[in-house]
Amino acid sequence: MSYKSKLLGATLLTASGAFATGAYADVCDTPSALADLGNFAGETVTVAGSWQGKDEENVVAVMDCFAKATGATIKYSGSADFTSLIVADLESGNAPNIAVFPQPGLAADMAAEGHLVALGDDKAAWMNENYGAGSSWSALGTYAGPDGSNAFYGFAYKMDVKSLVWYSPEGFEDNGYEIPSSMEELIALSDQMVADGNTPWCIGIESGGATGWTSTDWMEDLMLRTASPEAYDQWVSNELPFNSPEVLNAMEVFGSFSRNDDYVAGGSAAVATTFFGDAPKGLFTSPASCMMHRQASFIPAFFPQEGAEVENGEADFFYFPPYASAELGN
Repeated sequence: MSYKSKLLGATLLTASGAFATGAYADVCDTPSALADLGNFAGETVTVAGSWQGKDEENVVAVMDCFAKATGATIKYSGSADFTSLIVADLESGNAPNIAVFPQPGLAADMAAEGHLVALGDDKAAWMNENYGAGSSWSALGTYAGPDGSNAFYGFAYKMDVKSLVWYSPEGFEDNGYEIPSSMEELIALSDQMVADGNTPWCIGIESGGATGWTSTDWMEDLMLRTASPEAYDQWVSNELPFNSPEVLNAMEVFGSFSRNDDYVAGGSAAVATTFFGDAPKGLFTSPASCMMHRQASFIPAFFPQEGAEVENGEADFFYFPPYASAELGN
C-alpha cells in the first residue's frame, strides 16, 4: 500500500448536520438521486478517523451508500487515539486511503512531511462554488507540501458548531436560572449555582493520546473573548507565544472555571481523568451532578440516549457568551 493518504476532511468550526437522520427510510434515498459515481467492484477503500459510537454508525451509513452505488468495499476504522495512530501509520508506510483529520493543523504537518496526496485544484474550485463561504473552507484544507508550495489536501466533510453550553431546561426552570447573555452573567450564574448547593460545570479532557484537546477549545473561546482577533490569529500561527500576556490571561480565566473545586463535578482533580464523552452525562443524573457543559454540537452523540435528549427537550444549549465589557467574541 502507498505510504501516502488522502485527506477526506477536517472537523471544522461551523454548522453541523447529521448523516443518518431524516424522513427517509433508506439513508441513500435522498431527494436528488446519487450521481454516477463509477464502478469500483472488487476495490477496497480504507478509511481511518476518530468517529466512534453513534458518529461511527452515521458515517458508515453514508459510506454504505457509496458502496451500494459503486460496488466498492469500504472499511472504516475508528479510534479515540486516531491522532497518534495516524501519525504512526503515515510514518511507517501503513496509511489508510482516506484519513479523516479532526485538526487541520495536524493535517498541515502531515502534508509538509509529504504524507498526504493533493486532491487537486478542481476539488477546491468545487468547494468554493458549492459551500457557503467556500473559499474559507478550501483555505482550511490548503497546506504547504514538502517543497513549500501550497496545494489543496483537505475536503471539509463534517463540521460542528463550537462555543455552545449545554444544559437541562428543566433543571434551569426548577432552580429559577436564566440564560446568561454575557460572560459576566455566566460567572455570576455559576456563583449562584454554588450558593444554591449545585455544581455549575462538568468538564472532562481525557481523550487517550489526544488528551487535552477540550482544553484547547476552551482556550480558543476565551482567547476570542479576551484578546483581539489579530492576537488570536498570531497565536494560531505561533507568532504569539504561550507565555504572552494575552494567552496567560486566557489560561487564568479557564483556570477560574476548571481549577475551582466548587465549580466542577468531582472537583478540579477530576478534569484531567474524566473522558470527554462521559463529562456531559452529569447533566442527566438524578440529582444532576452538574448544570452546564461547554462542548461542540457533536456531543449529544455521547449523551445517555445518544442525542434523543435534545429532541425530547431534556437538553438544550446557549451560546458561550462574550464579555459585556469588551467588544470581542461577538
